[in-house]
Amino acid sequence: MSAALQHDPEDQQPNRTTKVSSKNQITLPVAALTAAHVKAGDVLRVTVVGDGVLRLVRQEDAVLALIGSAPGLSAATNLEELRNEWEK
Repeated sequence: MSAALQHDPEDQQPNRTTKVSSKNQITLPVAALTAAHVKAGDVLRVTVVGDGVLRLVRQEDAVLALIGSAPGLSAATNLEELRNEWEK
């Protein structure tokens, strides 16, 4: 097992366990979700790290990530004028 996959004995995280159901479903402990800031509706990407090790990573919404990335764009665009053009 590589060093990246070994459990650190100094790690004071509480033991959080879950069981895989016959339908391959799991329930994630609320304490783990809270600590990771994961909430209902979040989309999680699953990556296999190793034998028996999965990593869940919140999938960011690409559209939301772009919001605010072009400062001044909306200020330079007259939205009312564009909307009026649609009605013509």
